[in-house]
Amino acid sequence: MGRTGCALAASWAVTIGLAAPAVLAAEPKAAVTGDLDRSLRKEIETAIGETKSRPDSRIDARRRARDAAGDAIALLRSEGYYEATAEPDVSDTEPPAAIVRVTLGARFHFQAATVAWQGGAPPPEIAKAGEEAAHLDPGAPGRAADVLAAEGRIVAALQKLGYADAAIRPREVVVDYADRSVNPAFKIAAGDRVRLDGVKVITKGRTRPAWVRALAPWKRGDVYSPDAVAKLERRLIDAGVYDSVSVSLAPKDQATKGPAGTAERPVLVSLSDRPPRTLELGAGYSTTEGSGVDGKYFFYDRLGRADTLTLTARLYDIQQKLDLELDLPDWRRPDQTLRIGGGPVADRTAAYDDAGGGVRLDVDRHFTKTTYITLGGAFDYAATREKTAVNLLATPVGVDLKLFITTGLAAFALDRSNDPLDPTRGWRLEARTQPTWITGDRRLVYLETDGQVSGYLPLDSTAATVIAGRLKLGAILGGSIPDVPADRRFYAGGGGSVRGYGYQAVGPRLIDNTPEGGLSLIETSFEVRRRLTRQFGAVAFVDAGTVGSGTTPDFRNVSVGVGVGVRYNLGFGPFRLDIATPLNPRPGDGRVQVYISIGQAF
Repeated sequence: MGRTGCALAASWAVTIGLAAPAVLAAEPKAAVTGDLDRSLRKEIETAIGETKSRPDSRIDARRRARDAAGDAIALLRSEGYYEATAEPDVSDTEPPAAIVRVTLGARFHFQAATVAWQGGAPPPEIAKAGEEAAHLDPGAPGRAADVLAAEGRIVAALQKLGYADAAIRPREVVVDYADRSVNPAFKIAAGDRVRLDGVKVITKGRTRPAWVRALAPWKRGDVYSPDAVAKLERRLIDAGVYDSVSVSLAPKDQATKGPAGTAERPVLVSLSDRPPRTLELGAGYSTTEGSGVDGKYFFYDRLGRADTLTLTARLYDIQQKLDLELDLPDWRRPDQTLRIGGGPVADRTAAYDDAGGGVRLDVDRHFTKTTYITLGGAFDYAATREKTAVNLLATPVGVDLKLFITTGLAAFALDRSNDPLDPTRGWRLEARTQPTWITGDRRLVYLETDGQVSGYLPLDSTAATVIAGRLKLGAILGGSIPDVPADRRFYAGGGGSVRGYGYQAVGPRLIDNTPEGGLSLIETSFEVRRRLTRQFGAVAFVDAGTVGSGTTPDFRNVSVGVGVGVRYNLGFGPFRLDIATPLNPRPGDGRVQVYISIGQAF
């Protein structure tokens, strides 16, 4: 009975397939003939449009041909072919097909453009700058798009010089068939030069208007600048506490008389607050780092100056953490952020166990949204248990330490990639140095420095295939092992490091296989990323790294891992599943490692 049912189902499916009507591929509404180059023919076909149905009669075909001929003429005139003809026709085939027979004729070219100022001309130097911005070269093809672009450039040039109300009036374009020329005559109303007043917040919300006014990159009486107004809008958007931001110049009727007797207009700001609190939850898994969950609870604009208070809780096999951080954007000056934070933390790793807490203070100075320098420091207390060996053959013994650690920080980041979670082109560079002073059961002063560069190269115009690479270097100067505490040394291995190896598994180990860490580090990664569908992608990768006991890396013991991965597009970034294996495993290393997280590995 089961076999019969399967046979009937297969037969039914075939019958339906044969009965289904054929679906035509989209094709131009009319065939375009004539002596045309490929790009112009493609433009005409695009203007005519496509259809998935054939004409049902010769009358229908002729109607389509006439419509297509009209669209073709409009396109050709916009490209400067004012003598072109497009004759509609119908084929002798059955079913009939619409045809457009195109004859180009000569192409018309620009002569010098003129600007007629409406309502009075601006000062000569302003008028000259506007006319030069048109940039219509005599002899260039008389394209309509170039006329519109030139008109827009004139107005944009005036606005940059302070003429905020500059406007376009109906232009005149004379087409001369005698000399086959196109002669644009632009009509522009420049208006008056505008000077800026302060900032007026026109919405009621949690943000204090005085704080918004302090962000304005101009002084009262300065000439209007669209770039300055846009900069204020960018600063408010970058604060990250608003659902929407609108910044615009007030209309003329809101102008006031300034100290010098000139009319000044305020800039109007409209802010839409995002919800005062949001919650984010996450989870991760690795075969060696274990699993866990984390959450962040955000409080926005509690102080009325676009501040963010973030409570972070993390519960993983290797780390437990509770942290509170306050971010104050545009602190003391625009584009500068103050971060104050701290809280308890505990780590349980193969190399060490520790528990403690600390406080930190950092100041970020942004030059662009993704280029900044950071200066700061931290003070931490740690109760650490680490292993040490008297000699290479001795069984390691546990050592309990109580340490007070003061750390300075100087760092910079330069991001020229196109996406923070899923970059497909560009590069990133970051580096930091941390002078460290340790007191308590150990006394030591040393300098830690590290840096990383990564690059992304698309192999096609759609970035369906991307080559990605990463190189990281690090060194600790002025310290030695075991003097540098275990939780402050370099380690490698794991999902964000050398995949195929366990967390901290790359580098020197004690006789019982406990990771010892080191004073120097090199990591490198190479990936080929391929987008398979809109949602799914695949990755093949090679990672390598080494950790040295001295300040120079040990290239004799380089660990290499290879693997493949799957990516699923979540909309804001990719979900990542990587499977990797070590090429030169040591005793205790697993044959396969699995990593799950959000975002690319680098």
